[in-house]
Amino acid sequence: MSGDVVDQIFIRAKQWLLSWLAGAPDWIIQVASSLLNIFALLGVFLTLFALISVLERKILGRMQNRYGPNRVGPFGLFQPIADGIKMLIKEDIVPARADKIVHFLAPILIAATAILALGVIPYGRNMTPFAIDGGILFFFAVGSTTELAVFMAGWGSNNKFSMLGAMRAIAQMVSYELPLIITTLPVVMVVGALSPDAIVAAQSSYSFGFVPHWFVTTPWGAAAFVLFFVSGLVESNRTPFDVPEGESEIVAGHMTEYSGFKYATFFMAEYIGMFAISGLTVTLFLGGWHAPIHVLQFIPSYIWFFAKLSALLFVYIWLRGTLPRTRIDHIMNFAWKFMLPMAFTCILAAAVWHYMGRGLAGWLCSLAVIGIVYIALSILLDTRKRFATRTYRFAE
Repeated sequence: MSGDVVDQIFIRAKQWLLSWLAGAPDWIIQVASSLLNIFALLGVFLTLFALISVLERKILGRMQNRYGPNRVGPFGLFQPIADGIKMLIKEDIVPARADKIVHFLAPILIAATAILALGVIPYGRNMTPFAIDGGILFFFAVGSTTELAVFMAGWGSNNKFSMLGAMRAIAQMVSYELPLIITTLPVVMVVGALSPDAIVAAQSSYSFGFVPHWFVTTPWGAAAFVLFFVSGLVESNRTPFDVPEGESEIVAGHMTEYSGFKYATFFMAEYIGMFAISGLTVTLFLGGWHAPIHVLQFIPSYIWFFAKLSALLFVYIWLRGTLPRTRIDHIMNFAWKFMLPMAFTCILAAAVWHYMGRGLAGWLCSLAVIGIVYIALSILLDTRKRFATRTYRFAE
């Protein structure tokens, strides 16, 4: 009982606050409830953004055998405050011939879409801010407006480098949105619903008390998880897919002509988008807020969700500190020639798994489908000649 009280403490706190409006019209209570959800989302994820901005630099410093932020406050934890103040007081420079309205609206739109995407993710038991039946569809519909915001930033800056960076970013994002959405379809088809809560509920059971029925434990789910995660890296503009910001080629991409707080807004939107896509990954493939072992269900559900989210964020940082930036043509080839066929294969493998009873036979046949297509693509797309060891010859 005490565990349930801790698990639902935020729900009870919200109900207590809304009890002050007892007797008020229903629409006032609904508006107040929505505002509480919005303020809670902003409070949690803006705090997480500030925390991850300093932790990322510390983790990268540790990986690269150097110091991270360690001057501002204890252990450098006040560095985000210093960065925020710096961005607020920096001069806002707008090019003389820029479209000032479009230039101003672009960072607002890209941040708003990232924040809206957070609203349909279940963060714990009964903790979905806005539970709608088509939550997955809403997530991708809202996320697709990011391309418009990027185009507005490039076009409104009236700068060839900004426009080039924007078009590269849009081409990359559109290419990887296809496998991102297609790898979601097997989960939606198996569950039979577009609701994130229904998808989490479908992963709630265990075998023998310690094997969770998460979709990532199936062959098609594991393949879809990897494809979805890689596509999320591209959508979040993270290393090794951050070619729109190739400093040696096009400076800072569509953000070249932004400074001060507008630039900080782009930076914040990138991280909030990373939180949103990681949260959806947890929801679709990692059981959402469910514990990995049945006996650990006494731990509050929201702790499990944010533990899984933190693990994915750590992998994002790990990849940034490990891998170099990929060439744009390699990124596009990878999307269209490998990611897209494998995404469609996940749908076929999920169908095989489902119609064979979701048992061991279906598991093995699903694995066979994934393996055959993967091996076939590996043979067809053999890149050993393209990346063969170079032989350097010097003049005598």
